[in-house]
Amino acid sequence: MKIFNDLKKVAKRPLVQDIVLLLTRLGLGGIFWVSGRTKVEEGSLLDIKPTTYGLFENLYGGVPLLPSDVSAVLATYAEHALPLLLAVGLLSRFAAAGLFVMTLVIQLFVFPGAFLSPHLGWFALALVVMTQGPGRFSLDYLLGKKA
Repeated sequence: MKIFNDLKKVAKRPLVQDIVLLLTRLGLGGIFWVSGRTKVEEGSLLDIKPTTYGLFENLYGGVPLLPSDVSAVLATYAEHALPLLLAVGLLSRFAAAGLFVMTLVIQLFVFPGAFLSPHLGWFALALVVMTQGPGRFSLDYLLGKKA
C-alpha cells in the first residue's frame, strides 16, 4: 500500500529518527523519574522518605542482592540520575542499560507478574536506546561520542 511505503520513507529520515530517539529517551527516563520522586520527601531533592525504606524492607524484601536500606538508597538515586542522563543524552547507552537492569531486578524479584504490562515496554524502550544510541539531539552526539 502506498501509504505504508510513504510512512516508511518518512520514518527513515534522520530528523524523524532523532525525534523518535529523543522521545524514547524521555519516555524511559520519565517513567523512572516519576517513580524516584515518590521515594523522596516533597520539596526536597533527595531526602528519602521513611516509607521508602519500609517499602524496600517489606514489599520489595524479595530482592536478595543487597540489604533493603542500601537498595532503597541506590534505587532512589538511580531513578534520579539515570533519567537525567537520558534527558540530556549523556552516557545514554549506559543510562538505558542501568534502567534495563533495574527493570530486570523488579521483574524477577519484586513484581514477577508484571512482564507484559508494564515491564516489557520498559525493556523495549531501554533496548532501543542501547542498540540505536541517543540520536543527534544529545550531548553524546555533540561531544562526538557514539555512546
